[in-house]
Amino acid sequence: MAFGQINQSGNSTTTGQSVNHMRDTVPTTKKLTDDELLDTLRKREEKKRDTVIFNSKFIKVTNERLLNDSTQVFPLDTGLANFENYSPLYQPHSPKIGLGNLGLAERNLLFEPSRTIGFDVGLHYLDAYLLHPEDIQYYRARTPFTSLYLVSGGQVEQLFKLVHTQNIKPNWNVGLNYNKIGSDGLYARQKPDHLNAAFFSWYESPNKRYNVLGNLFFNNLKAPENGAITSDTVFTGTATLSKTGIPVRLNNSRDNIRDNGFYLKQFYYLGRVDTLSNATETSKILPTQRIAYTFFYNVQKYKFFQDDVDTYKVFPDYYYDKSVSRDSLAVLHLQNEFSYSFYLRGKSVSFVKNEAKLDLGIKHDYYSYSQYVRDTLNSITSAQNGLPQIDKKQAKSFQDITLKAKVGYRFSDKMGLDADFQQIVQGRDFGDYLYDAKLNLSAGDKIGKVILGAYTQNSSPPLVYTNWDSNHFRWTNSFKNVKTTGLSFNYINNKLQFNVKAEYFLIDNYLYFEAQPNGIDAHPVQAAASINLIKISVGKNITLGRWHFDNFAVYQKTDNPATLRTPELYTYTSLYYGKLFFNVLNTNIGINVRYNTPYEVPSYAVGLGQFYNGSAVKYSSYPVSTVFIKATLKRTNLFLQYDYANQGLFTNGYYTVNRYPMPDAILKFGVLWHFYD
Repeated sequence: MAFGQINQSGNSTTTGQSVNHMRDTVPTTKKLTDDELLDTLRKREEKKRDTVIFNSKFIKVTNERLLNDSTQVFPLDTGLANFENYSPLYQPHSPKIGLGNLGLAERNLLFEPSRTIGFDVGLHYLDAYLLHPEDIQYYRARTPFTSLYLVSGGQVEQLFKLVHTQNIKPNWNVGLNYNKIGSDGLYARQKPDHLNAAFFSWYESPNKRYNVLGNLFFNNLKAPENGAITSDTVFTGTATLSKTGIPVRLNNSRDNIRDNGFYLKQFYYLGRVDTLSNATETSKILPTQRIAYTFFYNVQKYKFFQDDVDTYKVFPDYYYDKSVSRDSLAVLHLQNEFSYSFYLRGKSVSFVKNEAKLDLGIKHDYYSYSQYVRDTLNSITSAQNGLPQIDKKQAKSFQDITLKAKVGYRFSDKMGLDADFQQIVQGRDFGDYLYDAKLNLSAGDKIGKVILGAYTQNSSPPLVYTNWDSNHFRWTNSFKNVKTTGLSFNYINNKLQFNVKAEYFLIDNYLYFEAQPNGIDAHPVQAAASINLIKISVGKNITLGRWHFDNFAVYQKTDNPATLRTPELYTYTSLYYGKLFFNVLNTNIGINVRYNTPYEVPSYAVGLGQFYNGSAVKYSSYPVSTVFIKATLKRTNLFLQYDYANQGLFTNGYYTVNRYPMPDAILKFGVLWHFYD
């Protein structure tokens, strides 16, 4: 598309050439009749440059995963689907449990196995709030693009996100992310202060053979620890205090996680380069050979502070200081990865049929970690200031070398086979592996497609299970590797808006945390027997005129529910009415309802960041509903919702973790602004 240029005098031409209005001679003009004057004005009006209104069509987006095999971008998503589910705790297909407020410790409600191998610290209680390189999106922006996202529930819950990006050259994009969570919560000491930021860039050479992705990311997560409220009858007894006035077990304890790093990925296409276009204004640049190099530098710091006496016996014991804790763990990670990819396909790439691909790679990981603790019982005081020393309790450096291979063959647009192999061949985690294979079978839009999957995984125990030395928790264990085997069958029919997935997991040497009966001494344990689990997920959306009825349900069954604590049934339903008001306001009005059957909920170990199997507490469970209205007005998406709207109908409140009540009903407002110039 060609755009007219505006010259310095403010006049526009369709050719981009300037018009000299300061000529030395003035031509004689003929006096025009009224009809001739009208025709002249109409012609002048028709020659004016069309006004360009920038919108989402001028912004394309991608991420590292989508760039793994080819260069492809997609239109920016500005729809209302799932817009009101902003919280990482309440994603319909991946719900979580937590300590009550957005920004506090969380864990998956459903069984979702980790598909990673190699070294793992094992501290994942704030993972939902971290920003990592795989989360960053990259853009092609024909105009500067800014996105502002604000959610407010008064002082109880607040969230803000900013994205700004622009192309400094047609093939070079830069941008930044800024995320902030700051919420007071309903109970004392529930105010997290989380900050994520990233600077990112994507450069593609003019001949489209060379690409480089780079980002600097920063995470500073600050979460208070209140040790739970002292009242166990907050939802059943007679309230005498406001909920912020209910005493808590810890008044000056907190966690701080810093996770910062630099990520750089370069890849170059060799040989013939093909282009595949489709009807959605997106295209793929398909290489026949590719070499890639990835560099990753990451520093993680985990800190726990305790500045008051443990009056309520939140902690099982102390080893270095009776009243003050200064526990910390620092981890340095350096990664270098090289890979070569080969693609074999015919010259016609209309449907990319009969394509074979082979990816070979080698990855080197270097780790160095140190754990510190404030020691007043066993170490000498500092001669300089008379204060207790922060002593190093353990430190280690090591390396891992991983061989990687991916094999794929697409017989046609109806059938494809993919296999992924990862094996650590040298280093601390020697013997870890992940082998994964998928077979895709498609019978067209009407009949749908089937995905058959199988994987086996052997992974080393995380550090927090084997060697840990802090003020309240200490152990040295020698555990076996955890072995997981999974089989899956997935049927998808987009035309019928139907999806069903059946999964089977066999877990050997399962690792978890537990306490003595009715105790608080959380410690790692390895299951003696294998654990079997069946998981069936079903999704079905129904549309009747302007009414929409979206449903998702998961059934889980394990032969060891006392160890693997998850509900048998989880459901999520969204019923809403969609209508375009005043020809500009696209609106959905409806209700979301989530529910899970009762099960033995976990307890939470402060200072360790682990959910563990403590007292066998099983809370009553009732549906939790959210009434909402959401709408799109030009460049703005808005929602107004009332969370836990049915509070008081069946019960006055609910728990997902032992002794940590969830929030009350609250009115929330959210707005997302898009700016395209």
